[in-house]
Amino acid sequence: MPVFTVFVFVLLALVVITIIAGVKMVPQGHEYVVQRLGKYHQTLKPGLNIIVPYIDQVAYQVMTMDEPLDIERQEAITSDNAVIWCNAIAFIKVLSPEKAMYGISDYKYAIRNLVMTNLRAIIGNMTLNDALSSRDKIKALLKTQISDDVVDWGLVVKSVEIQDIRPSDAMQEAMEKQAGAARLKAAAILAAEGEKQAMIQRAEGTLEAARMEAEAQIILADASAKAIKDIADAVGDNDLPAMFLLGNRYIEGMRKLAESSNAKMMVLPADIMAAVGGLINRKQG
Repeated sequence: MPVFTVFVFVLLALVVITIIAGVKMVPQGHEYVVQRLGKYHQTLKPGLNIIVPYIDQVAYQVMTMDEPLDIERQEAITSDNAVIWCNAIAFIKVLSPEKAMYGISDYKYAIRNLVMTNLRAIIGNMTLNDALSSRDKIKALLKTQISDDVVDWGLVVKSVEIQDIRPSDAMQEAMEKQAGAARLKAAAILAAEGEKQAMIQRAEGTLEAARMEAEAQIILADASAKAIKDIADAVGDNDLPAMFLLGNRYIEGMRKLAESSNAKMMVLPADIMAAVGGLINRKQG
């Protein structure tokens, strides 16, 4: 093969290589940072781009789509000295690739540590109950504080989500014991209150029964007194009807007593009729 032919093939190969080196296809969602002789020169946008071969060099390929950063689980202490565990996820977007590459050595590492530090600080100013029930508040504060710090890095924090926030195992056990004690206390109070109300109702019932019994005794006594007076007025000097009436009631009472299954021995004076007659005569006198 002649030397000239070899030279032509080599020259064509160099031309092809040079063209390939100078043409850059940047995919959508990415931007390339180009350095010229070791210094930042330009940023290539998505699509077809031409650079100077051998002088310009693509130093960094940066993704400009929203990027999630997982924030590892960490320990935080609340203002009332409760230990809790929390982790989060941050969604960031690179707005200026050259700032992200030259403004800080590793922007992902920096943002992770920034989120962790601010998250501990925010929770440290809250009580345990507030920290467990204020995810939206924590998220808003976290985003505000981080956004101001990452502006110089050509980044924007679009959202920070709290994935999990819960007490430590020891604190969780203590909270469960506290909740159990509170439930037992509430149950004891309810039982005591119920017993109190029951005692009051029983006492009121006994008092009402006693009052009604007393009223009944008074009514019966008045009725008996009136009946005796009426009988005394009716018989006058003739005590035979009264003796007959009392005797009849005496016999009826003895009959009912004998028929009762709970009947017990009852001793009555043998001269009860004479005693009744004496009472009637005494009343007339």
